This record gives sequence, C-alpha cells and structure tokens, in this order.
Amino acid sequence: MMRINKYLARSGAGSRRHADQLILQGRVRVNGMLIKELGVRIDDENDVVEVDGKTVSPATGTIYLMMNKPPGYLVSARDPHHQKLVSGLLKEYKGKVFPVGRLDFESSGLLLFTNDGELAFRLSHPRYGVKKTYEAKLAGAIGEAEIEQLRKGIVLDDGLTAPAEAQIISAARTMSLVRITIHEGRKRQVRRMLASLGFPVIALKRVAYGCLMLENLPEGKYRLLEPVQVEKLKALVGL
Repeated sequence: MMRINKYLARSGAGSRRHADQLILQGRVRVNGMLIKELGVRIDDENDVVEVDGKTVSPATGTIYLMMNKPPGYLVSARDPHHQKLVSGLLKEYKGKVFPVGRLDFESSGLLLFTNDGELAFRLSHPRYGVKKTYEAKLAGAIGEAEIEQLRKGIVLDDGLTAPAEAQIISAARTMSLVRITIHEGRKRQVRRMLASLGFPVIALKRVAYGCLMLENLPEGKYRLLEPVQVEKLKALVGL
C-alpha cells in the first residue's frame, strides 16, 4: 500500500505537494473513482490511477537530465513576466520534466530536471543533506579568517546556517574566487552568507550537486544522466 501523492510523484506527476494539488482540483481517479481527500492509500501493484483521464504509473517512464544553466534565465516552467526561462532551453523535453530545487536568476551552473517527483522531493529537502557546491567570484580579497567563519556557520536574518565547506581558490586585492559547499536550501543562501562577511558576489556558479559534477558541459546545454548516476543519486537519499 502507498499514499496516493507518493505514487503520483513516482509516476512523474510532480512533487508530492503538486500531487496533492491535483487531487484537490479533482483531476485524479483510482479505479474510475474520483479522489477528493488527501492521504488516501492505494494498492500500488493493482489499482489503476488516472490523472486528467490518462493512466499513470511509475513504469510509464522517467527522465533525468542535467543542464548548465546560463545566467539570466529564470528557473520556472512558465512565467508571463519573463521571456528567458530554463524550460525554453529543453527543446524535446520541454513540458516533460521539471527543475529540482532553485538556482538564482543571476546564477549559472548545474541544474537537475526530472519527472521523478519522489527523487526531486528528497534531493530538495534539507532532511536528506544533499551537498551542493558553488564557485563564487567576489569583490575584494577574502582571507582565511572569513573562510573559517563560513566553516562555523553564519548568522543570517533567518537564523544560523549549518557549517559549510569552504576554501579559497584565488585571492587578489580586488577580486577573489572561493569554493563553498552547503547542504541547506535557503533562498540565495550562498550570496547572503558571503555578503554578510562584506564580500558581494559578482558571479555564482554551481559546479556539483550530490555525486554529479558539471565538468565540461557547455553553458545552455543539457544531457541525460547515465543510469549509474541516477542510481547514485537515489542511493544518496535512500531510494
């Protein structure tokens, strides 16, 4: 037996929260019967589940891909106020997958997409502690004292951050490059942490997400993940 929102997430209908919205909107049926309440449990091996009249199941096919997001693109499937959306870069996969978590409009780098809602939920939830690594170009010369503060945690307006992994890649009088790894998902967290130390971020790039490395994927391009990469991601979050 399985909760209906978890089943829908595994079937590519989006996150569990989005699955709940589908139920409340009257778009989900089980064995022909309209589901109106959240928390319903189904027989995931025998029941027939439909969304908008189409049968869905975890076996209907999942897609996993990574993109090197360019700066200046919004991480959203649709937004009438922005013309440059990451979904517009997906070509044949547009509308079939959704982004995992966020990456700021100004930021670039590794962004995951999938229609596996359960994996997306776990990768994005702080409970699972999935590490994300960024390279940040800063105004000014950062020193080891500031790096040590990042390692201990920074007090922001929404509380103390968890300790980060941080190191200086290069530092000059007017500009520095640092690498920082976090496992939380606060809004604009890396930018806020560095700004609180007096170092505004000039450019921010995510270079790793869990076991995945951006490596030489060109900016604005994407590729499907290898099966072994998918399995490693799932193992990270206990799937």
